[in-house]
Amino acid sequence: MQFNGKTALITGSARGLGKAIAIKMASLGANIVLNDIPSSESLDETAEELRKSGCKVAVARGDVRNQDDVRAMVNTAVETFGSLDILVNNAGVTKDKPLAMMSEEDWDLVLDINLKGAFLCTKFAAKQMIRQKYGRIVNIASVAGRYGNRGQANYSASKAGLIGLTKSTAKEFAPKGITCNAVAPGLIQSQMTDVLPEEIRQKYLENIPLGRFGTPEDVANVVAFLASDEAAYVTAQVIDIDGGLVM
Repeated sequence: MQFNGKTALITGSARGLGKAIAIKMASLGANIVLNDIPSSESLDETAEELRKSGCKVAVARGDVRNQDDVRAMVNTAVETFGSLDILVNNAGVTKDKPLAMMSEEDWDLVLDINLKGAFLCTKFAAKQMIRQKYGRIVNIASVAGRYGNRGQANYSASKAGLIGLTKSTAKEFAPKGITCNAVAPGLIQSQMTDVLPEEIRQKYLENIPLGRFGTPEDVANVVAFLASDEAAYVTAQVIDIDGGLVM
């Protein structure tokens, strides 16, 4: 897989999964447009880290819920590198609570960032991709969006909606040379899993046939494949990355 000359915009890429995806694609030659919220303190650090490794990087601060910010992200990619070839809709949040105790604000926040944000980014990125007659869109969904999860009605609904958006986008844009796929990570190693009590960690691990949490790099590898020309005949698919957690 090579991305020489291709430009990738990755939302929510200051740290965590988005950062791992940016590092992976940069290592394969892509020009990277990093995005995160304006208040992110990690965004410039991630950009500098990538530049030190010889990667071409632009920074586009902005809120994926705001269409003016999203339009500016796409413009940054095109004005800096001349194209926008790959969009990874990674930005997302959780606000977990039992449904009966979930506030309207908690519902709206998660749906707005996780689903509306992906809609806006796809809308504006697709306009450029249609002009190019080429594009790769990869959405970061979740196994919660495919199978549900207690205490995550808002998150599960947002990720299920993202899967529906993926399939509709794939059908609509296929004649334009644009593919759209999603990945559905399971339990991925993160700050959240690192602080779990050992007995809780073991309980989770008992349900994963491969016997470990996934890593951000496990997800980044599959995202890179779906964004590459090796996956040119793959569209409208949702790939679980969960070590066999759900089967």
